[in-house]
Amino acid sequence: MHKFLSAFFTVTFFIATLLFVPDTQAKPDASIKYSVIREENPREHKETLILPYAFPSESMGTTIGAGGLVKGYLQDQLLFGGTVYGSFDDAKGIIGGMWDYRLPWTKRLFITAYGSYAYYPRQRAYAEVPRRPSESSPPPAGTNDSDKDNYIEDGGHDNWLELKLEYVLPMGNMKNRGMAEYHLKNGILQSGATGGKVWNPLKSGVSVLLFGQSSRYQSYQTDLATYSGDTFPFQLGYLYNNTDFPSNPSYGSSQYIAYSKDFSNAVTGSWSFVEFEASKYFDFGPTDNSRQRVLALNFWTGTSPSWDETVDSAGDSVIVNKPPFFEGARLGGLYRMRGYPNNRFNDRSVIYTAAEYRYTLRWNPIADTSWLRWLKADWFQLVGFVEGGRVAGEYSMAELFSDWKVDGGIGIRAMMAGTIVRVDMAGSDEGATAWVMFAQPF
Repeated sequence: MHKFLSAFFTVTFFIATLLFVPDTQAKPDASIKYSVIREENPREHKETLILPYAFPSESMGTTIGAGGLVKGYLQDQLLFGGTVYGSFDDAKGIIGGMWDYRLPWTKRLFITAYGSYAYYPRQRAYAEVPRRPSESSPPPAGTNDSDKDNYIEDGGHDNWLELKLEYVLPMGNMKNRGMAEYHLKNGILQSGATGGKVWNPLKSGVSVLLFGQSSRYQSYQTDLATYSGDTFPFQLGYLYNNTDFPSNPSYGSSQYIAYSKDFSNAVTGSWSFVEFEASKYFDFGPTDNSRQRVLALNFWTGTSPSWDETVDSAGDSVIVNKPPFFEGARLGGLYRMRGYPNNRFNDRSVIYTAAEYRYTLRWNPIADTSWLRWLKADWFQLVGFVEGGRVAGEYSMAELFSDWKVDGGIGIRAMMAGTIVRVDMAGSDEGATAWVMFAQPF
């Protein structure tokens, strides 16, 4: 019975994650391009999965749908994926895309494109229109001291499109190639490490330049307020990933710096955002009960240089040229401050820290179940994590390092055919949440 339950929840989580693809922007947008070769199936690069699913959701109600992915066809690293879903509460949507297509006649230039069209009956925004200065009383929705019940919620659309063009620089471990190849046994890296021993972009690790453009539209219409967020930011970014295996690092570090600019936001004005993220990993080795033990640390900070205060026609102070609440300096959701709702905190500036202890079990509850071998579940991982940070109206160390929000939780993760699937459960002073997603949070 325990094997059946483990398999059931693993499959459900694997497909349900397709519904949360837009929030992958919380991670560094640039990434290493690679293929994975499993010792258990060394000649096969191709992966295919199509499954129906059903789960409850606060914003959608009881949801049913079908999702699928195809990886390794045409190009070893190329992924196609998508899902169609609906609910008895009138939620509906479609998500689909293509990840890491290497352009013809090149070995270093990759393009990614994915998007969604969806309607949610209970869509929530921690935002106010117009936006008052952060130090106003009472605190504006979404600020660090704001009331947790201060939000807009009603039916609305959430439509988005992401386009990314990435260039793998001819330096470090990618001096003579544009894509890495990692060899795994039981989900643990055996060969192909691309960095971690020496910090030097010219000699170790992988450097990636990114040029991206995204568009997103969210609408809310209630009796008290109407909010329509439509944004089209461009992003320039540089990633230096000096870890051994980016999908599940055991040692090394990673740094990412980016500048985003929206030239034509009619709602909040033209805005910009600068961010920096760094991660560090420490390997404590295996034990009798674990294949791997890793301490993972993460730091992220950013600010909006365009943020400006002005006086409107009614004589009130308002903020202009600011990112929408779902862009820029924001905390809460799948990746940062998981004990809070999605985009719970948003302001001009942000600082965030996290620590995770990742314990990869030797015990695999579904490894010996023959009819589940097609899942290619190589390992399960137990994780404990703590997070802290805050948003602020200025980039001031005194303010950003005071009155932090803190949360903590546990996670259950699995590697399936070289891909991480995670379920995180976190608690904070505002309640408890659970999140499902592809990939480690950092």
